[in-house]
Amino acid sequence: MTGDDMYRYLIKRILLIVPTLFGAATLVFFLMRLIPGDICVIRLGSGGTSFTEQALSECHAALGLDRPLWLQFIHFIWGFCRLDLGTSMWSGRPVAYEIATRFPVSLEIAVFATVIAVIIAIPLGTISALKQNSWTDLAVRTFAIAGIATPSFWIGIVSLLAVLNLTQYFFGQPWMPPINYVSVWQHPLRSMSIVILPAVTVGYRYSAVVMRMTRSAMLEVLREDYIRTARAKGLVNRIIVNRHGLKNAMLPVVTVIGIEFAFLIGGLVVTETVFNLNGIGRLLVQAIGNQDYTLTQGIVMLIVTIFVLTNLVVDVLYAWLDPRIRFA
Repeated sequence: MTGDDMYRYLIKRILLIVPTLFGAATLVFFLMRLIPGDICVIRLGSGGTSFTEQALSECHAALGLDRPLWLQFIHFIWGFCRLDLGTSMWSGRPVAYEIATRFPVSLEIAVFATVIAVIIAIPLGTISALKQNSWTDLAVRTFAIAGIATPSFWIGIVSLLAVLNLTQYFFGQPWMPPINYVSVWQHPLRSMSIVILPAVTVGYRYSAVVMRMTRSAMLEVLREDYIRTARAKGLVNRIIVNRHGLKNAMLPVVTVIGIEFAFLIGGLVVTETVFNLNGIGRLLVQAIGNQDYTLTQGIVMLIVTIFVLTNLVVDVLYAWLDPRIRFA
C-alpha cells in the first residue's frame, strides 16, 4: 500500500464518521422520546408527594420540554457539534461532568480486561489450532466454552469469595478491594487493586471469545496453499506459524478484540453492580430509569463514538497485518 492510498483511505473513513454519528444521534433522540414516562412527573412525584399542573408545566419549561420536538432536536445536534452535551435533567450538573466522573472506571476495566484477554487468548488459541483434536486442544476448548457459557456476575461473585477465603486462610484476615475509586495516575497500586478483580472477571469471558476466534482462524490459515509451500521449502515451523500463519489469522481476531473493547465501555452494568463500581454502564441504566434525556443521549453518543473510532483503528491495522489489502 502506498502512502497516498493510505491517506485517501483514512480521509474516506473519517468522513464516514460524520453520517454515522448523525444517524446514531437521530435514533437515540427520537427513541428516547418514545419511552413512556415523564421526567418531571418522576422528579416532582418522588417520595410520593403531590404536585399541581402548574408545577408540571414549569418543570417542562425549565427543562426545555415544552418546545417543539424539531427545535429540541436541532438544539441537541448543535450542542453535540460544539461538544456541549447539555445539562442533566435529573442532577442539574453538566452531562460532561457526570460522564467524566464515571468514564475512567469503565475505561480502566476495559483496558485491563483487553490486556488479560489478549495475553491468554492468542497463545492458547494458537496452541489449540496447532494441536488439533489432542488433549491440549480439548482442554483449551473446554476452558473457552466454560468462559462463554458462565455468566459474568457468577464469576464475579466466585472471585470475590475466593479472594476472601484465600486471604483469610493465608493472612488470618479477609481482604476486600477498596470501594472508593482512585485514578491510576494518582495511586497506581490502589487503582489496580480496585479494578483487577472486575478486569479478570470480564477478561475471562473476553478471552474465551477471542480464543475461539483465534483457533478457528488459525485452522483455516494452516490449510492454505502458501503454508504447505512454506513447509515444502523446509522453513522452520516457528517461522511458518509466527510470520505466515498467525499474522494472516489475526484479521478476524483483531475485529473481535476491537468490538469487545468498545462493548465493554458501556456493557459492564452487571460487573459494576457486583463489585459496587460507579461506571458508565450503571450511569446509563440510572439515566434511562430517570427519563434523563440529555444524560442518556450523551452516554450513548460517547459509546457510539468509541465504537466508530475503534473500528477505524481496526481497519487501519488490517493494512499492517495483511499487505494484500489495498484501499485504492
